[in-house]
Amino acid sequence: MARVTSSIQHALTPHALGDEHATFKVYIGNRPDYMFAHHAQPYCELRTGEIDACAKQCGNGWRKVFNVYAKLVYALAAPSLLSPLGNSRHQPSSWQSYRDDSLLQANSKTALCFVPPNLEALNALHLVMGKGYANTLDLPNDLAWLNHEFAISEQHSLIVCPYFDYRQLSNVKILFLVDLITRLQRP
Repeated sequence: MARVTSSIQHALTPHALGDEHATFKVYIGNRPDYMFAHHAQPYCELRTGEIDACAKQCGNGWRKVFNVYAKLVYALAAPSLLSPLGNSRHQPSSWQSYRDDSLLQANSKTALCFVPPNLEALNALHLVMGKGYANTLDLPNDLAWLNHEFAISEQHSLIVCPYFDYRQLSNVKILFLVDLITRLQRP
């Protein structure tokens, strides 16, 4: 019975969490086993409290994904085209408040995608989480590996980075990733 319920929940999970018009898209190879109350295909804009509820039900791994995503966006808070915080009049006081009040919500410019990237999307930054997942995708030939964890395709605004986990994408690596994103944003 649990397997059937899990399959039904997986089938009902949207293709992405977050803003349908996101300019900051992160791609992940797995989905939370969580029933979102108001999902709409393909995007499900989260409401305040849903990240916490999903993390409580799905475990510490998902809490880490959401936390690292929020820390990354918060680190990009300097004004820019791709930074979801860049044009905001109200800057959150911490990455935690950003996570709880804005991440993956309506008008956040952020999305967590459970399907392969559509690199034809204009004006969007694409981050693929994890080299293992990246190796399963049909990514562009111009993807250049900078080291064993990070790759970049400037033409497609695509970066492959470590999985959003405290050990794999540490604070030091978040700063490295911020530098790569900034490089893509330059005219």
